[in-house]
Amino acid sequence: MDAISRLMQPRSVAVIGASADPKKTTGRPITYLMKYGFAGKVYPVNPKADKIGDLPCYASIADLPDAPDVAIVLLGAARAHEAVRELAQRGTAAAIVLASGFGETGDEGASRQAALMQATGQMRILGPNTIGLVNLTDRIILSASAALEMSGLEAGSVGLVSQSGGILGSILSRGAARGIGFSKLISTSNEVDLELSDFVEYLANDPATQVIALYVETIRHPERFRQAVEIARLAGKAVVAYKIGRSEAGARAAISHTGAMAGSDRMYDALFKQIGVIRAEQFNDLLDICSALTTTRKLNGNRIAVLTSTGGAGTLVADSLGVAGFETPAPDFATAQKLRDLQKGDEAALDRNPIDVTLAGLDPVLLRGIIRAVLASPLYDALVVVVGSSSLAMPDLVADAIRDCLGDSDKPILAYVSPHAPNVVHVLETRGVPAFLNPESCAVAFKAMRATTLSLPQFKPVSNVQGIDLIAHQEGALNEYEAAQLFSQFGIPSAQTQVVHNAQEAVTAARKITGAVVLKVLSSAILHKSDVGGVRLGLTPETLPQAFEQMVMDVRQHTGIEAKDFIIQPMLRAPAELIIGMHKDPLGTALMVGMGGLTAELMNDSVLCLLPPGMIVSDELALDLLKQLKSWPLLDGYRGKPKLDVHSVIKTIAGFSTMIASLGDRLLEAEINPLLVMESGQSSVAADAVVVLTPKGS
Repeated sequence: MDAISRLMQPRSVAVIGASADPKKTTGRPITYLMKYGFAGKVYPVNPKADKIGDLPCYASIADLPDAPDVAIVLLGAARAHEAVRELAQRGTAAAIVLASGFGETGDEGASRQAALMQATGQMRILGPNTIGLVNLTDRIILSASAALEMSGLEAGSVGLVSQSGGILGSILSRGAARGIGFSKLISTSNEVDLELSDFVEYLANDPATQVIALYVETIRHPERFRQAVEIARLAGKAVVAYKIGRSEAGARAAISHTGAMAGSDRMYDALFKQIGVIRAEQFNDLLDICSALTTTRKLNGNRIAVLTSTGGAGTLVADSLGVAGFETPAPDFATAQKLRDLQKGDEAALDRNPIDVTLAGLDPVLLRGIIRAVLASPLYDALVVVVGSSSLAMPDLVADAIRDCLGDSDKPILAYVSPHAPNVVHVLETRGVPAFLNPESCAVAFKAMRATTLSLPQFKPVSNVQGIDLIAHQEGALNEYEAAQLFSQFGIPSAQTQVVHNAQEAVTAARKITGAVVLKVLSSAILHKSDVGGVRLGLTPETLPQAFEQMVMDVRQHTGIEAKDFIIQPMLRAPAELIIGMHKDPLGTALMVGMGGLTAELMNDSVLCLLPPGMIVSDELALDLLKQLKSWPLLDGYRGKPKLDVHSVIKTIAGFSTMIASLGDRLLEAEINPLLVMESGQSSVAADAVVVLTPKGS
């Protein structure tokens, strides 16, 4: 049995600093161990007490009769490391440190946390600053959370890992009130040792856990997290995460537009999407989604039937489903006829969806027949039953009727409880029917169920690593000409470019080009050229000299730089412009594709894709990224316009990802903005290039 398994299922528990007063935080752990029926040995440690309840109390860790599997350390931050060192020396498998005042409090706390880490030896640590863990499957409570004062906490199949101790109690109590049972709940908090990924992997292998819920503040080890989620996926267990900090700005001010458009929260979105973690957008969604997923039913389409005895409530559900992209088609002829045969009279409207089941509210036989008829229809992929006010008096009637139909179909069935009746929700949940008090929750639950059926993005390993020699002796930002040369190594075409140093050379270069030209300043110190007057469009040999002199003055005025190098390019016009970039942060490296040009940041129509180390996007994934853009129709022949050369864009995206993988840590930032997208048959062209390299030897 490994240390984490001994932590979750100990045979003996020592409580260091235990109190005989159950009203105190230090008195709760022993109280809860006894209350929930822990069958192992409990060793209170407190030099000021001989007994706590019926348990003998030990004066010190050295006095314990044997090494406990787990110790709950209730001492303050200044003394906790001393107890941890003694426990480690005794051979304790794991310690739970509740005290705050460590890394979360500043430099002094960080020093205490370092001392705690040093004291652990081979012992594992949960915390510090944790509320502990709750194993409801085995009735083992190693926590001081006051939420455990509740009665009737039943085990279930949702496992929770929370980086906040207080949120553990919040979710536990909310779930219990709704009738949602948990298998295990763990608060990792400061994660000095054991962290999120350790418990995701543990729960993935836990037979009692079906769905893994996460309350995430930060992911400290992205690759470890990726691996743990993959283990859960292969075990057939969904991972649902609520991530706080959605309003955070990017970790640093980036040179490229990509950095400003990525932002740390969007990186989490990209990571979750890539590895199949379902993100809860609202805190309430976390339990709603888990409730739906514990049924293990798959949603294999977008067509939903809504049965309602009240028109307004049914409309609320149908409307939220429509906003979320689901369809609510009217019953087919055969199903409508079955419903008419079941429900006589003129009261019911059976030719539309929501389907009126007015007479079924207090007739469970009729309700069962209607549910079975709808489930049998090939037109529908899932069902929502609106539970009206008639259920208030006898909630078991409707709950039992729905439960009795669960075995007739593997299609998902949800319930929306129209009156504010938490007791009705509780009854439905305990019957195995996910139930919600908000109509929007039905759409949230169905989206999550649909997500479990979708394929994950497909990558392929990079081969033929190249481009290293070209940058071997360079560092920092490249100028546009150098960046374009690097791009060409990866099959990314750039605009025809001529480097010039004065107005006369610019005129000579322009005369070799048919049509108007573009003049740009060329400097590795000026990457946002438009912002400092470093770009002039639509010039001719006649207008170039004046524009050249004006550019020199503008650049000097804005930057203090005396520009000496410039480039001349043909003036290209394209039906659409894209931006392709890369962004690095602690979660990894992301490829970004979006609408480009000067308004790229303003429009922010973009999608991020995290690249696993050494992997590149496939052509299929590149196309999928483009199709996720709101502006995709502009590439695909919007309103009768010609289709654009998407094939060349796909090759550019694939080449860009190959560059990212090939250059690895040497590449700090890279961007094409704009990528000019031409009509079908004409290659896309990188009209500007940004590359920033890390210092050599770093």
